[in-house]
Amino acid sequence: MRKTLFGVVITLIVLFTFKYCGDKKEDKITLQEHTALIKQQVKNVGKLVVTEGHFSEVFTYKNSKAVFGDLLEAEKRAIVIVNADVTIGYDLSLIEYEIDELTKTLRIVSIPKEEIKINPDFEYYDIQADFLNQFEAKDYNEIKETVTTSLMKKIEASDLKSNAQNRLISELAKFYILTNSLGWTLEYNQNPIKSPEELQELKL
Repeated sequence: MRKTLFGVVITLIVLFTFKYCGDKKEDKITLQEHTALIKQQVKNVGKLVVTEGHFSEVFTYKNSKAVFGDLLEAEKRAIVIVNADVTIGYDLSLIEYEIDELTKTLRIVSIPKEEIKINPDFEYYDIQADFLNQFEAKDYNEIKETVTTSLMKKIEASDLKSNAQNRLISELAKFYILTNSLGWTLEYNQNPIKSPEELQELKL
C-alpha cells in the first residue's frame, strides 16, 4: 500500500513538473513572438511621414549705395516672384525605443524632430541696375535668405506643422493598438499611454 501511494505521489510530482516546465516554455515562446511582432511593427512604421504645402510670394528687392562720397547714389532693384514647395516630415526610422520583456513595455525614448525642406523657384522681373551698382552673386544670396526667412514665418503661421504632427500621431497610434492588443504597455517620456486620446496630448 505504501509503495503504491509513494508511486502515485512520484507520478503526480513528475506530471506537475512537466506541466510547469511546459507552461514556462510556452510563456517564453509567446513572449518571444510578441517581441518579434512589436519589432516588426516598429520597422514597418519606420518611414518618412511627409506633409506637403505650396507658397507663393512677390518680393521687391532694392539696394542702393553711395558713390563718389555722397555725391551720387547708385541703385538696383528687382521684382522677384517665388513659388516654393514645402515639405514637413518625420523620419520615423530614427525613433529610439526600448523593449522591456520583463514588464512587457514598449518604451519610446526619443522621437525625431520634424524636417522642414523648402524648394523655391525664383523668377526675376523688372531688373534695374545702375552701371556703378550691378547685380552680383551676393545680391541673389541675400534675396534667397530673405525669402527663406519670410517663408519660414508663413509655415509657422500655417497648419502644415500641425498636420504633420497629426500624421505622426496616427503612426504612433499603431504602436498603442498593437501593444494594447498583446497586453503590453506603450510608454513615452516615462509616462504610460493608457488611451489613444493621450497620444494627442504628447509634447513632441
